[in-house]
Amino acid sequence: MLIDTHIHLDATEYAETRNKVIEDARATGVATFVLPGVSPANFAPVQALAEQHQDVVPAYGIHPLYVGDTDESGLEQLRAQLQNGGAVAVGEIGLDYFVADADRTRQEAFYVAQLKLAREFGLPVLLHIRRAQDDVLKHLRRITVRGGIAHAFNGSRQQADTFIAMGFKLGFGGAMTYDGSSRIRALVRDLPLEAIVLETDGPDIPPAWRPGGPSLPSELLRYASLVAELRGDTLERVIAQTGANAVAALPGLTGRL
Repeated sequence: MLIDTHIHLDATEYAETRNKVIEDARATGVATFVLPGVSPANFAPVQALAEQHQDVVPAYGIHPLYVGDTDESGLEQLRAQLQNGGAVAVGEIGLDYFVADADRTRQEAFYVAQLKLAREFGLPVLLHIRRAQDDVLKHLRRITVRGGIAHAFNGSRQQADTFIAMGFKLGFGGAMTYDGSSRIRALVRDLPLEAIVLETDGPDIPPAWRPGGPSLPSELLRYASLVAELRGDTLERVIAQTGANAVAALPGLTGRL
């Protein structure tokens, strides 16, 4: 059971090929696509894709790099979207300290507000944590949520262990395919397999064999093969366990597979 736990199928990069992208991934064994919202402006397209494809499941959130595009009304729109039901998580939410001129104070305010919404609705979260792992964790210690996934994980082993202890799974994808990603590969090799989920983050984070992108969900099987190779495990076990991990992180997937 291959599950792409993070893919932006509504992205313009897929505009002309979206149905083929989905069909090609299904042909390789991908059973479910988790589609996160990033802004109130894309909640409707996310919902429409989920209604069109039974194996596409939605999450809704305001991405840290999109908080400048909305105001407090965006949080009310998010609340309304969550009240409609169907979301498997609140996300993509979090902090991004990679972009130098990003408004960290505003990011933090929206992140905290969305953690509170996740707690209110009893939903897990899909976390964006780029260069911000410690501050993301700081707020999770204060605002307990129903676990979720630390997406595109590239932190330290200590940070990984902290997320895991708090009930989170860690997402790995295209970044681990590069020979220079030694720290990420070490994590994939050494972490408990029960802590790992697979993702593409398509169209972003393309693999080493497709550096120009876009990243495609049909590549998830090769990601699973790489995990098996790095760990000295079987492909069958990696697929089964990472799929089970995704369901554990996002219980709303149960019954939709």
